[in-house]
Amino acid sequence: MGQSKKTKPKATSVAPVHDERWLHFYRQMLKIRLFEEEVNQLYLGAKMPGLAHLYIGEEAVAVGVCEALRQDDYITSTHRGHGHCIAKGASVDRMFAELLGKEAGYCRGKGGSMHIADQDTGNLGANAIVGGSAGIATGAAMSIKMRGTDQVAVCFFGDGALGQGLLYETMNMASLWKLPVIYVCENNQYNEYTHFHETTAGEVTARAKAFGIHTASIDGQDVRIVHTAMQKLVERARRGDGPAFLECNTYRFHGHHVGDIDRAYYRSKREEEDWKTRRDPLKLLTDWLKRNKLVDAASLAKIEDEISTEIKAAVTFALDAPYPEPGEVAQHVYA
Repeated sequence: MGQSKKTKPKATSVAPVHDERWLHFYRQMLKIRLFEEEVNQLYLGAKMPGLAHLYIGEEAVAVGVCEALRQDDYITSTHRGHGHCIAKGASVDRMFAELLGKEAGYCRGKGGSMHIADQDTGNLGANAIVGGSAGIATGAAMSIKMRGTDQVAVCFFGDGALGQGLLYETMNMASLWKLPVIYVCENNQYNEYTHFHETTAGEVTARAKAFGIHTASIDGQDVRIVHTAMQKLVERARRGDGPAFLECNTYRFHGHHVGDIDRAYYRSKREEEDWKTRRDPLKLLTDWLKRNKLVDAASLAKIEDEISTEIKAAVTFALDAPYPEPGEVAQHVYA
């Protein structure tokens, strides 16, 4: 059984944001949630080839981070990357098409769930290799510095990537060369089926500090805290102050992948329910919006209906879309 010990993130103040922006944040998080729920249904209905790794429970990280970025800023993603893709501006109909192997997908159906890329929104791609995108994000940051622009590159990765040497090699270079890259560790407490305390010695942020990298550890379930912390890191990166490392303590509500149904052997039902009940990022934001009289139940219901309609239409589009021609099998493939 995994340990139930939780990391206590440092308190972070919340920067002022216009009221309508918070509603936009909610829309984005809800879109990720409903997208992922539909992905699960496609898998259970045997309509989607392969597996998917659901992002449900971690929505505040993707939205809080990406809303602090411009469209021309870069991100790299992970095997659990649908949330990052949507938060950076991808269209859900083309995403569903990619998951179903259809020609209309972002990679013409050849990337699937774990390899979606969208150059138009600055998404350099998800990566099925744990920690595999660290070099891509750091390389993008190097190109930014060489070109003399004020863009920023963000590397998303999970706590499991803390055991990958590539991450440390690239952080070392980023620090030496003061590259504008922000390493965002989505610490969802588990390396697949093992609690991170059983695999990761010492403090998570101490690794980045050893390279002289600016670090922060925050509550990744509160989108307002994530966004505030990210704004500060983006500003320092644009000023030329070098790389940063942001640990977001979060939790995946579902299994490691859609086939991971019975999780009792590595984490308890009580632990899962505790996070879902007290630390759901959507509930945390809506409760705050209601307390501050920024939204009412009718408005929230309307938003949910609108996004649900968008998701259903996107699924229909993907199911009806054609597969690529067999002759394309050797096209758009690089090595």
